[in-house]
Amino acid sequence: MQTTWPALTAARWQRGARVPFVIGGARVGSVAPEHLDALRRWPQWLSLTGDEVRLTARDDERDEVLAHMNAQLRAEGLIVAWRDETFPLYAADASAVVATFERAATRFWGTLTRGAHCNGYVAGADGRATHLWIARRAESKATDPGKLDNLVGGGVPHGQTPHETMVREGWEEAGLDAAQMGGAVPGRVIHLDRDVPEGRMVERVHVFDLALPTGVTPINQDGEVAAIACVPLHEAAELAAGDAMTVDAALVTIDFLLRHRVLAADAHAALTAAMVPLWVDG
Repeated sequence: MQTTWPALTAARWQRGARVPFVIGGARVGSVAPEHLDALRRWPQWLSLTGDEVRLTARDDERDEVLAHMNAQLRAEGLIVAWRDETFPLYAADASAVVATFERAATRFWGTLTRGAHCNGYVAGADGRATHLWIARRAESKATDPGKLDNLVGGGVPHGQTPHETMVREGWEEAGLDAAQMGGAVPGRVIHLDRDVPEGRMVERVHVFDLALPTGVTPINQDGEVAAIACVPLHEAAELAAGDAMTVDAALVTIDFLLRHRVLAADAHAALTAAMVPLWVDG
Protein backbone atom coordinates (compact mmCIF):
# COMPACT_ATOMS: atom_id res chain seq x y z
CA MET A 1 0.00 0.00 0.00
CA GLN A 2 1.11 3.58 -0.67
CA THR A 3 2.22 5.47 2.40
CA THR A 4 2.11 9.04 1.12
CA TRP A 5 -1.65 9.64 1.65
CA PRO A 6 -1.68 12.86 -0.42
CA ALA A 7 -5.07 13.94 0.96
CA LEU A 8 -3.39 14.63 4.31
CA THR A 9 -1.08 17.16 2.68
CA ALA A 10 -3.80 18.61 0.46
CA ALA A 11 -6.07 19.24 3.44
CA ARG A 12 -3.73 22.00 4.57
CA TRP A 13 -2.09 23.00 1.26
CA GLN A 14 -1.86 26.78 0.87
CA ARG A 15 -0.05 28.51 -1.99
CA GLY A 16 0.23 31.94 -0.45
CA ALA A 17 -1.15 34.63 1.80
CA ARG A 18 -4.69 35.90 1.40
CA VAL A 19 -6.25 39.10 2.71
CA PRO A 20 -8.70 38.64 5.60
CA PHE A 21 -12.38 39.24 4.84
CA VAL A 22 -14.06 40.90 7.83
CA ILE A 23 -17.71 41.40 8.76
CA GLY A 24 -18.82 43.03 11.98
CA GLY A 25 -15.29 43.24 13.31
CA ALA A 26 -14.60 39.51 12.94
CA ARG A 27 -12.74 37.61 10.24
CA VAL A 28 -15.12 35.42 8.26
CA GLY A 29 -12.95 34.47 5.28
CA SER A 30 -10.18 35.68 2.99
CA VAL A 31 -9.65 37.10 -0.49
CA ALA A 32 -6.88 36.43 -3.00
CA PRO A 33 -4.65 39.54 -3.38
CA GLU A 34 -5.08 39.46 -7.15
CA HIS A 35 -8.82 40.00 -6.70
CA LEU A 36 -8.58 43.18 -4.64
CA ASP A 37 -8.75 45.49 -7.66
CA ALA A 38 -12.03 43.88 -8.71
CA LEU A 39 -13.49 44.77 -5.31
CA ARG A 40 -12.45 48.44 -5.29
CA ARG A 41 -15.46 49.39 -7.44
CA TRP A 42 -17.73 49.05 -4.39
CA PRO A 43 -16.41 51.62 -1.86
CA GLN A 44 -19.98 52.10 -0.64
CA TRP A 45 -19.97 48.54 0.69
CA LEU A 46 -16.34 47.50 1.08
CA SER A 47 -13.39 49.06 2.85
CA LEU A 48 -10.07 47.81 1.47
CA THR A 49 -6.74 48.30 3.18
CA GLY A 50 -3.48 46.42 2.91
CA ASP A 51 -4.56 44.35 5.91
CA GLU A 52 -8.18 43.44 5.25
CA VAL A 53 -11.33 43.64 3.17
CA ARG A 54 -14.18 44.83 5.39
CA LEU A 55 -17.88 44.65 4.53
CA THR A 56 -19.36 47.94 5.74
CA ALA A 57 -22.96 47.40 4.57
CA ARG A 58 -25.65 47.49 7.26
CA ASP A 59 -26.63 44.17 8.80
CA ASP A 60 -29.98 44.19 7.00
CA GLU A 61 -28.28 44.90 3.65
CA ARG A 62 -25.66 42.17 3.73
CA ASP A 63 -27.50 39.49 1.77
CA GLU A 64 -28.59 41.89 -0.96
CA VAL A 65 -25.18 43.54 -1.24
CA LEU A 66 -23.34 40.23 -1.42
CA ALA A 67 -25.79 38.95 -4.04
CA HIS A 68 -25.13 42.04 -6.20
CA MET A 69 -21.35 41.76 -5.93
CA ASN A 70 -21.33 38.02 -6.49
CA ALA A 71 -23.44 38.33 -9.63
CA GLN A 72 -20.95 40.79 -11.10
CA LEU A 73 -17.97 38.67 -10.06
CA ARG A 74 -19.63 35.68 -11.68
CA ALA A 75 -20.19 37.60 -14.92
CA GLU A 76 -16.47 38.35 -15.00
CA GLY A 77 -15.48 34.72 -14.39
CA LEU A 78 -14.11 35.32 -10.90
CA ILE A 79 -16.80 33.17 -9.28
CA VAL A 80 -17.25 29.87 -11.08
CA ALA A 81 -19.34 26.70 -10.76
CA TRP A 82 -22.49 28.65 -9.86
CA ARG A 83 -24.99 26.42 -8.05
CA ASP A 84 -28.10 28.51 -7.29
CA GLU A 85 -27.90 27.25 -3.71
CA THR A 86 -28.03 29.51 -0.65
CA PHE A 87 -25.33 28.83 1.91
CA PRO A 88 -24.80 30.41 5.32
CA LEU A 89 -21.90 32.80 5.77
CA TYR A 90 -20.51 31.78 9.14
CA ALA A 91 -18.31 33.58 11.58
CA ALA A 92 -14.86 31.97 11.35
CA ASP A 93 -15.48 29.86 14.46
CA ALA A 94 -18.91 28.74 13.14
CA SER A 95 -20.57 30.29 16.19
CA ALA A 96 -23.05 32.40 14.21
CA VAL A 97 -24.43 33.03 10.73
CA VAL A 98 -23.71 36.63 9.70
CA ALA A 99 -25.27 36.52 6.20
CA THR A 100 -26.31 34.15 3.43
CA PHE A 101 -25.11 33.93 -0.17
CA GLU A 102 -24.55 31.75 -3.23
CA ARG A 103 -22.69 28.51 -2.58
CA ALA A 104 -20.12 29.07 -5.35
CA ALA A 105 -19.13 32.38 -3.77
CA THR A 106 -17.85 30.70 -0.61
CA ARG A 107 -14.60 29.75 -2.33
CA PHE A 108 -13.99 33.20 -3.81
CA TRP A 109 -14.41 34.75 -0.36
CA GLY A 110 -12.73 31.83 1.45
CA THR A 111 -15.59 31.45 3.91
CA LEU A 112 -16.41 28.47 6.10
CA THR A 113 -18.83 25.84 4.84
CA ARG A 114 -20.11 22.59 6.28
CA GLY A 115 -20.26 19.27 4.48
CA ALA A 116 -21.96 15.98 5.30
CA HIS A 117 -20.45 12.69 4.09
CA CYS A 118 -21.61 9.17 4.78
CA ASN A 119 -19.55 6.00 4.52
CA GLY A 120 -21.82 3.19 3.38
CA TYR A 121 -20.39 -0.16 4.43
CA VAL A 122 -21.17 -3.88 4.47
CA ALA A 123 -20.33 -5.95 7.54
CA GLY A 124 -19.55 -9.63 7.96
CA ALA A 125 -21.24 -12.07 10.33
CA ASP A 126 -19.09 -10.76 13.17
CA GLY A 127 -20.32 -7.20 12.65
CA ARG A 128 -16.99 -5.93 11.39
CA ALA A 129 -16.89 -3.91 8.18
CA THR A 130 -15.66 -5.81 5.13
CA HIS A 131 -16.57 -3.52 2.19
CA LEU A 132 -17.22 0.15 1.46
CA TRP A 133 -19.56 1.56 -1.16
CA ILE A 134 -17.55 3.99 -3.30
CA ALA A 135 -19.20 6.40 -5.76
CA ARG A 136 -17.74 7.93 -8.89
CA ARG A 137 -18.75 11.53 -9.50
CA ALA A 138 -20.37 12.35 -12.83
CA GLU A 139 -18.23 14.11 -15.41
CA SER A 140 -20.79 16.92 -15.36
CA LYS A 141 -20.06 17.83 -11.73
CA ALA A 142 -18.97 21.43 -11.20
CA THR A 143 -16.10 20.35 -8.96
CA ASP A 144 -13.93 17.22 -9.06
CA PRO A 145 -15.69 15.61 -12.06
CA GLY A 146 -15.01 11.89 -12.43
CA LYS A 147 -13.30 11.59 -9.05
CA LEU A 148 -14.16 8.85 -6.56
CA ASP A 149 -16.29 9.82 -3.60
CA ASN A 150 -17.99 8.44 -0.52
CA LEU A 151 -21.41 6.83 -0.89
CA VAL A 152 -23.06 10.12 0.11
CA GLY A 153 -21.55 13.58 0.25
CA GLY A 154 -22.83 17.12 -0.05
CA GLY A 155 -22.61 20.69 1.17
CA VAL A 156 -24.91 21.79 3.99
CA PRO A 157 -27.18 24.61 2.75
CA HIS A 158 -28.73 27.38 4.80
CA GLY A 159 -31.52 26.04 6.99
CA GLN A 160 -30.31 22.43 7.22
CA THR A 161 -28.23 20.52 9.72
CA PRO A 162 -25.46 18.16 8.59
CA HIS A 163 -27.69 15.21 9.53
CA GLU A 164 -30.60 16.55 7.49
CA THR A 165 -28.30 17.08 4.52
CA MET A 166 -26.94 13.55 4.85
CA VAL A 167 -30.46 12.11 4.83
CA ARG A 168 -31.52 14.22 1.83
CA GLU A 169 -28.39 13.38 -0.13
CA GLY A 170 -28.88 9.72 0.73
CA TRP A 171 -31.91 9.62 -1.52
CA GLU A 172 -30.56 11.90 -4.25
CA GLU A 173 -27.18 10.22 -4.57
CA ALA A 174 -27.86 6.64 -3.52
CA GLY A 175 -31.62 6.03 -3.65
CA LEU A 176 -31.77 5.35 0.10
CA ASP A 177 -34.87 6.64 1.85
CA ALA A 178 -35.04 8.47 5.16
CA ALA A 179 -35.75 5.28 7.11
CA GLN A 180 -32.65 3.62 5.66
CA MET A 181 -30.48 6.71 6.22
CA GLY A 182 -31.80 6.95 9.76
CA GLY A 183 -29.46 4.12 10.72
CA ALA A 184 -26.39 6.29 10.08
CA VAL A 185 -24.25 7.05 13.11
CA PRO A 186 -22.01 10.12 13.43
CA GLY A 187 -18.25 9.87 13.24
CA ARG A 188 -15.88 12.80 13.59
CA VAL A 189 -15.76 16.31 12.09
CA ILE A 190 -12.82 17.00 9.76
CA HIS A 191 -11.61 20.54 9.07
CA LEU A 192 -10.06 21.33 5.69
CA ASP A 193 -8.38 24.61 4.71
CA ARG A 194 -6.90 24.39 1.24
CA ASP A 195 -6.39 26.16 -2.06
CA VAL A 196 -8.62 24.95 -4.88
CA PRO A 197 -9.05 26.18 -8.47
CA GLU A 198 -12.12 28.19 -7.39
CA GLY A 199 -10.28 29.95 -4.54
CA ARG A 200 -10.01 28.72 -0.95
CA MET A 201 -11.94 25.79 0.46
CA VAL A 202 -12.53 26.02 4.21
CA GLU A 203 -14.91 23.29 5.30
CA ARG A 204 -15.96 21.23 8.28
CA VAL A 205 -16.97 17.81 7.02
CA HIS A 206 -19.38 15.94 9.30
CA VAL A 207 -18.80 12.21 8.91
CA PHE A 208 -21.44 9.50 9.25
CA ASP A 209 -21.33 5.70 8.89
CA LEU A 210 -24.19 3.61 7.56
CA ALA A 211 -24.27 -0.19 7.63
CA LEU A 212 -26.13 -1.51 4.58
CA PRO A 213 -27.44 -5.07 4.53
CA THR A 214 -26.18 -7.48 1.92
CA GLY A 215 -28.53 -7.27 -1.04
CA VAL A 216 -29.18 -3.52 -0.79
CA THR A 217 -27.69 -1.83 -3.83
CA PRO A 218 -27.50 1.99 -3.85
CA ILE A 219 -28.80 3.57 -7.06
CA ASN A 220 -28.19 7.21 -7.94
CA GLN A 221 -31.29 9.35 -8.53
CA ASP A 222 -30.06 12.83 -9.50
CA GLY A 223 -27.52 12.12 -12.23
CA GLU A 224 -24.60 13.46 -10.20
CA VAL A 225 -23.06 10.02 -9.67
CA ALA A 226 -21.80 7.97 -12.60
CA ALA A 227 -21.43 4.65 -10.75
CA ILE A 228 -21.42 3.11 -7.27
CA ALA A 229 -19.29 0.06 -6.46
CA CYS A 230 -18.94 -2.17 -3.40
CA VAL A 231 -15.21 -2.34 -2.74
CA PRO A 232 -13.31 -4.58 -0.26
CA LEU A 233 -11.84 -2.55 2.58
CA HIS A 234 -8.24 -3.13 1.54
CA GLU A 235 -9.04 -1.73 -1.92
CA ALA A 236 -10.83 1.25 -0.39
CA ALA A 237 -7.73 1.91 1.71
CA GLU A 238 -5.57 1.83 -1.42
CA LEU A 239 -7.88 4.34 -3.10
CA ALA A 240 -7.76 6.67 -0.08
CA ALA A 241 -3.98 6.37 -0.05
CA GLY A 242 -3.73 7.58 -3.65
CA ASP A 243 -5.21 10.44 -5.59
CA ALA A 244 -8.23 8.83 -7.26
CA MET A 245 -10.57 10.17 -4.57
CA THR A 246 -11.53 13.73 -3.83
CA VAL A 247 -9.53 15.09 -0.92
CA ASP A 248 -12.51 15.25 1.43
CA ALA A 249 -13.70 11.74 0.46
CA ALA A 250 -10.22 10.32 1.06
CA LEU A 251 -10.11 11.91 4.52
CA VAL A 252 -13.59 10.61 5.35
CA THR A 253 -12.47 7.14 4.27
CA ILE A 254 -9.32 7.39 6.39
CA ASP A 255 -11.45 8.43 9.34
CA PHE A 256 -13.59 5.31 8.83
CA LEU A 257 -10.53 3.06 8.61
CA LEU A 258 -9.20 4.48 11.87
CA ARG A 259 -12.44 4.33 13.84
CA HIS A 260 -13.07 0.75 12.70
CA ARG A 261 -9.41 -0.18 13.32
CA VAL A 262 -8.97 -1.73 9.89
CA LEU A 263 -5.27 -0.98 9.39
CA ALA A 264 -2.15 -2.58 10.80
CA ALA A 265 -0.97 -1.12 14.10
CA ASP A 266 1.90 0.93 12.67
CA ALA A 267 -0.21 2.42 9.87
CA HIS A 268 -3.03 3.10 12.33
CA ALA A 269 -0.71 5.00 14.67
CA ALA A 270 0.89 7.05 11.89
CA LEU A 271 -2.42 8.01 10.32
CA THR A 272 -3.97 8.87 13.67
CA ALA A 273 -1.12 11.28 14.40
CA ALA A 274 -1.54 12.87 10.97
CA MET A 275 -5.32 13.24 11.34
CA VAL A 276 -5.35 14.71 14.85
CA PRO A 277 -4.83 18.32 13.61
CA LEU A 278 -7.79 17.92 11.24
CA TRP A 279 -10.32 16.68 13.80
CA VAL A 280 -12.42 19.42 15.38
CA ASP A 281 -15.54 19.78 17.48
CA GLY A 282 -18.67 20.21 15.38
